[in-house]
Amino acid sequence: MSNGWHIIQSEGSLTLSRRLPPRFDFAVQTELPQGNPRRLAHQIRQDLWRALQDVRGFSPVVQLDQTPGGWTVTAGGRASGKIAAAIQAKANAVLEHPGNRARWLRHARITP
Repeated sequence: MSNGWHIIQSEGSLTLSRRLPPRFDFAVQTELPQGNPRRLAHQIRQDLWRALQDVRGFSPVVQLDQTPGGWTVTAGGRASGKIAAAIQAKANAVLEHPGNRARWLRHARITP
């Protein structure tokens, strides 16, 4: 556990969550180039939290799965009640925002 966050790491995969077991009540995906997976996961988690902290019972989960060109990122998490399409759209907007992506990659010591 790192600063209250659970990190589950296996060969080619990393999952960051507040609670165990990690659970995706909703999720969105994107692709990112190589970078430090812990740094990427924490940065993505922070931005996801900022965007969705008003969602009742929200607890972010970020999973990175290694691909030949980088990472498949699955981000979402737990939430209470029904997941509206607007929540998934907000999460997707976080993952696809060019400024977020550039900052994440800089933090993971990779330039886009």
